[in-house]
Amino acid sequence: QVQLVESGGGSVQAGGSLRLSCAASGSIFSINDMDWYRQAPGKQRELVAGISSAGITYYADFVKGRFAISRDNAKKTVFLQMNSLKPEDTGVYYCSADIKTSQSIIAPFNKYWGQGTQVTVSS
Repeated sequence: QVQLVESGGGSVQAGGSLRLSCAASGSIFSINDMDWYRQAPGKQRELVAGISSAGITYYADFVKGRFAISRDNAKKTVFLQMNSLKPEDTGVYYCSADIKTSQSIIAPFNKYWGQGTQVTVSS
C-alpha cells in the first residue's frame, strides 16, 4: 500500500510564501514523475508543476517565475515553494506520483494521489 501525505498548506496574504511538502511511503520500488495539482472551488483540477526522477521540471504558465518544484529522492518527497502568492492561487493542492510497487520489469507505474492541502491567499 502506498500513501502520499501533503503538508505545509495554510493561509497567507497576497505576496507571501508557502512551502508544500509531500512524502510518499509504503511498498514503493520506484518513483517516476511527481507532480503538484490544484483545484479551486467550482473549477477543474489543474496541473501546477511536475518533476521527473532525473530532475527535469515543468511549470504551468500561471506559476512560472513564482513557484519552484524540487524533490528528495532518498526521502521520497516532493516540495513546492510558492512565492509571490496571489488570491487566484487559492485552492486545494494535491500531489501525485507515478509509482511502481514491484521490481518486475513488466510491472506498471500507477498514479497515486495525496489527500490535498488547503492554500488560501487573501488580498
